[in-house]
Amino acid sequence: MNMKFILEPGQIRLADVRLILDENTTLELDGRSAAIITASEKAIQTIISENKTVYGVNTGFGLLASTRIDTADLEELQRSIVLSHAAGTGELLSDQAVRLILALKINSLARGYSGIRMDTLQALIQLYNAKIYPCIPAQGSVGASGDLAPLAHMSAVLLGVGEARHAGKIIPAADALAKIGLKPLKLAPKEGLALLNGTQVSTALALLGLLMAEDLFTAAISAGALSVDAARGSDTPFDERIQSVRGHRTQMIAAQMIRDLLADSEIRESHRLCIKVQDPYSLRCQPQVMGACLSHLLYTSETLLTEANAVSDNPLVFANENVVLSGGNFHAEPVAMAADAIAVSIAEMAALSERRTALLVDPHFSGLPAFLVNNPGVNSGFMIAQVTAAALASENKSLAHPASVDSLPTSANQEDHVSMATYAARRLLQMADNAAGIIGIELLAACQGIDFLRPLKTSPRLEQIHQLVRCHVDFYDKDRYFAPDIAAIKHLIQSGKIRELTQLSLFS
Repeated sequence: MNMKFILEPGQIRLADVRLILDENTTLELDGRSAAIITASEKAIQTIISENKTVYGVNTGFGLLASTRIDTADLEELQRSIVLSHAAGTGELLSDQAVRLILALKINSLARGYSGIRMDTLQALIQLYNAKIYPCIPAQGSVGASGDLAPLAHMSAVLLGVGEARHAGKIIPAADALAKIGLKPLKLAPKEGLALLNGTQVSTALALLGLLMAEDLFTAAISAGALSVDAARGSDTPFDERIQSVRGHRTQMIAAQMIRDLLADSEIRESHRLCIKVQDPYSLRCQPQVMGACLSHLLYTSETLLTEANAVSDNPLVFANENVVLSGGNFHAEPVAMAADAIAVSIAEMAALSERRTALLVDPHFSGLPAFLVNNPGVNSGFMIAQVTAAALASENKSLAHPASVDSLPTSANQEDHVSMATYAARRLLQMADNAAGIIGIELLAACQGIDFLRPLKTSPRLEQIHQLVRCHVDFYDKDRYFAPDIAAIKHLIQSGKIRELTQLSLFS
């Protein structure tokens, strides 16, 4: 079913991002934005006609900013910056990432501070609507003067240069333009710079990481609650009174989520009077750890939403005041720091999950069969699945090292401090994939533990999650080929099915 999204520049909400990512969505620019876009374009034309010198309009770029360019060479100047800056390398970004990049670039340019023509903006909208995705190498941006290299690859397609992916096939850029009835564009003054400057690549990748983190959070909360019941743990640590005297709002939210998931569990009632005093931290301290992660995710959602709606190119055209100002909105430090916070949250959610799996496979703690399988010894059960979880958790620890503290000067020291935001955001995708594997293994282990406690049932809400898992993976009665089971539950997490089932939304 096709959906039309009317883009009001600068008004994208977080809920809109999932809609924008949906390939059934088409974009249409709000009609009220045309006036300011046209005024900004005319301001650039006035600068040219009055022979004023403005960076990026009739000068060179970076260290060459003091070099004045003749009017006759202005079109070549803009074409040259696109081609020379298309110097990326590595694997191509996914269609999903490029789709969001296009939408965020359209949103920023349509704010009317970039001096771009409506025709050029509409060409980007046509690419988005036709599902024509420029081939953008993942590596090559330091997140300082914008995401220059990746955005140059995006922009080169408008010139008929490079390649694009359409319907899963890579085709020459000129063929891609022909599919939507476009000839290669000739860029007007400042348009090349406006297309290249900006934080849309790092922001899009960070937003993808944030949405993945939401799916991971809801899956980890669900798996953690299931593990509490499978290990016949206590629900006392989630008592509202404990959370309230510490006072962290997100800790209270996390505890409430777990209490709601565990409510009316037969398993819990069966050992209400047991003599065990306290559970290990990975069970007992879930509100504290997950609450801290939630704090990070809420902060980053605000930061990234602001950036998604930002004007982040340079220089900026303030048409109402007839002035063009050079600044540094392209510096992606807010995105880099937000991505680092997401990375830490993903690593911690998954690390806690791995520890719970380790508890469940240990019969001395869980009271369940060793490695969660009948006839242990003959069968190894979840032994190596837990090793896989440990390997992924360890990998995430390395990936979680903050990228924003790194900087390597570029452009002959003109750009002497950079954010590394693009890498900071891009690594989230690998971390999220690792975390989905870790949490998926815990879900399998916890459901296995619940099955060993039958005929007792867990709570009604957790029984729904158990049923969802069992619809895709059978009870592990003896050793079998394990990898497909992990892949199936990873897909459940990454597709958002557990988030949808639990109706746990972080960013409503």
